[in-house]
Amino acid sequence: MKAIIQRVLRASVAVDGKTVGSTGKGFLVLLGVENGDDKREAEVLADKISGLRIFTDENDKMNLSISDVDGSALVISNFTLCADCTHGRRPNFMAAARPETAEPLYEYFCGRLSGNGISSVEKGVFGADMQVELINDGPVTVEINSKDLKR
Repeated sequence: MKAIIQRVLRASVAVDGKTVGSTGKGFLVLLGVENGDDKREAEVLADKISGLRIFTDENDKMNLSISDVDGSALVISNFTLCADCTHGRRPNFMAAARPETAEPLYEYFCGRLSGNGISSVEKGVFGADMQVELINDGPVTVEINSKDLKR
């Protein structure tokens, strides 16, 4: 599983012109589910993100987690994170898990974030054409691959 985490002041996602999810101060998480991912991958990644200390404290040091600042999260499914761009100019998405596997893992991941003390976890619409807006805070953007966390 791959995630791009952006620290945001606010973010929202729309489908067909209607806002379906939003967050204030917290995280926008783009989540890519790969072939072979399972619930353990979702747990490891959600636990890491929940405890990630990328919010600033009173000394302007990144020392606080999302729960420390009572932040919320917006999680967007994004199969394009699984792109292989090593050959040619058109990305290959064969590493992305099929929707029937990816969607339950996406939902499980969101539930795990919520269970880890994040005050509100909102979502996009799995598989939909979505328009995402955000005000990045910092900017702070972090990439995490669950496979790297197992080492």
